[in-house]
Amino acid sequence: MSAPPAPARPESHLDPRYSEPAATPADWDDVQTALERAELYWLSTVRTSGQPHVTPLIGVWSSGAFWFCTGAREQKAHNLAANPRATAVTGTNSLRNGIDIAVEGSAQSVHEELQLRTVAAAYVAKYGEDWAFEVRDGHFDHPDGGRAVVYRLTPTTAYAYTKGTYSQTRFTFEG
Repeated sequence: MSAPPAPARPESHLDPRYSEPAATPADWDDVQTALERAELYWLSTVRTSGQPHVTPLIGVWSSGAFWFCTGAREQKAHNLAANPRATAVTGTNSLRNGIDIAVEGSAQSVHEELQLRTVAAAYVAKYGEDWAFEVRDGHFDHPDGGRAVVYRLTPTTAYAYTKGTYSQTRFTFEG
């Protein structure tokens, strides 16, 4: 596989301001598992006016990054062309249990065929044949005629908000 190697394990820091006294830092392996299993994410990008743009979407967590796709004419593609900073968020719609995660970083379009084939296979494995893409000319093509650009959001910082015993853990990545 030609995907970039997974980044080194991030450094973690429990923020006592937003954590109960008995809280412990979230475990990165548990956070990654939650990122891998999530079915829906919310992606925040920044419009050229500076106004945030938030939209729900599907995606996959693989090789230490969040992968997603969008049409070249969609707002998030325009936003990322001007400013690659983005945040992907997922979690539970519950106050007392589960974990919410925000991954901040930079999103770059990916056009390398082997990487795209790997990501396309991950979409099918996770979401089923309705999300089968053909890799063509550095893009995802869908049988319905749609074409999408694939992005890799490389994390710089991630936050895990655990519930039950409330805590906030910040993860920082090298580079």
